[in-house]
Amino acid sequence: MKFVVDTNVLFTFFWDNSFTRGILLDQDFEFFAPEYALEEINDKTNEIIRKTGISHDKFKELRTDLAICVEFIPTGEYSDFLQKVSDIPDKNDADFVALALKLKLPLWSNDKQLKKQSLVKVYSTKEILKLLYK
Repeated sequence: MKFVVDTNVLFTFFWDNSFTRGILLDQDFEFFAPEYALEEINDKTNEIIRKTGISHDKFKELRTDLAICVEFIPTGEYSDFLQKVSDIPDKNDADFVALALKLKLPLWSNDKQLKKQSLVKVYSTKEILKLLYK
C-alpha cells in the first residue's frame, strides 16, 4: 500500500514505542510527503525533543530513519496541483492534498478538517490500523 503522510503523523515517529514508526518502517508500505514536511520537522526539532524526551542524537538518528522510509517530494513536482486544492478548509494542508492528487494516493492524516474535502481519500491512524489487522 502507498500513502501520502501529513506532518502530524510524522511527528509521532519520534515518540517512544511509536506504532506509527512501526508502520512507517514496514516494508509492505510506501510513504510520501512534501519536502515541506521535513522542513517543518527540522523547524520543530527542539519542541519534538522536549515533548518526547529523546536526546538530540536520538532525534537525528530517527530523522535519518524517517528520511529512509518516507520519500520527501520537492514542491516543483506537484506544484501544478496546488491550484486544484485552493478551496480546502485548511490552507496548511494544501501541499499534502496536492501531492496526494499528483500521485493518485490516499492521505494518512488525523486532521478532521481534511475529511471534509472530497479531492482525496483520507485515512486516520485508527483506519490505517484497521487496514493492517483485517
